[in-house]
Amino acid sequence: MTLPIIAVLGPTGTGKSDLGVALAREVDGEVVNADSMQLYRGMDIGTAKLTPAERDGVPHHLLDVLDVREEASVARYQREARERFAEIRGRGRTPILVGGSGLYARAALDVLEFPPTDAQVRQRWQELLETEGRGALAARLEAVDPVSARRGLDDRRLVRALEVHELTGRPFSSYMPRREHREPALQIGLNGPRDLLHDRLAVRVHRMVEAGLLQEVRDLAERGLREGRTASHALGYAQFLRVVDGETSEEEAVQETIIATRRFARRQVTWFRADPRVTWIGFTLSPRQQLDRALTLIEQGRTPETANDGGAEG
Repeated sequence: MTLPIIAVLGPTGTGKSDLGVALAREVDGEVVNADSMQLYRGMDIGTAKLTPAERDGVPHHLLDVLDVREEASVARYQREARERFAEIRGRGRTPILVGGSGLYARAALDVLEFPPTDAQVRQRWQELLETEGRGALAARLEAVDPVSARRGLDDRRLVRALEVHELTGRPFSSYMPRREHREPALQIGLNGPRDLLHDRLAVRVHRMVEAGLLQEVRDLAERGLREGRTASHALGYAQFLRVVDGETSEEEAVQETIIATRRFARRQVTWFRADPRVTWIGFTLSPRQQLDRALTLIEQGRTPETANDGGAEG
């Protein structure tokens, strides 16, 4: 029987990568990355990217596909992730999507359409925002897309909504995603008590520093990290770039990274909790127990009524 796409999701620092590898070995699968920062070459320590040895012979896809100066695109990721799913299926194996970038995971799994972009059109609307003011553009949006207008979009999204309407004739709101899988998928989440997760994240940051995070950032700075619109804002990298530039101390960067990582984890939990299709497994379980629980879910087929084991805390 063909298995659904298996997705291992949840906040950072919960052990998703290890569970993904274990599942792949059990179900003859291949891993597709759903961590937007692991797309970047050279961003290894700070993203907790598995080493080749830790991948244990399991093929991993969409790792190290971008230069740090390139901007990540969800639309491009969607296309490439779905291509990898089809290729893996063509080999008679099971795709296993692993990561904590919520929008990227939804783009890969769900019925989600991305409207076109045009830099010149966007620039014109940006200039109008600056010359005519936010109120004028908000009134224009209200006339063509009242649903989006009432959402209180920030300036960037306001410009984007007007760009999309000009390019397509459709309201930006018509592109909003639906919780509908494009093909059968099983979403497994890893999480646990917030205080334990916070402790794990602090330990994780310290281990990254011990493993050479500062030198990794120095090396990437020489390769254009500062110019990268996406990569330069990554957790740890943004903070340690300031150390490289002499703007802060390493100790301060460590604490700033821990705080920022905890905040990010809370946002991830909020995102994934909002999706009733996710079944949660506690990261406090042993790796063997996590694997057994996941395999049981795969065998049974997941329904919204399937019992969670407390992993949705956080």
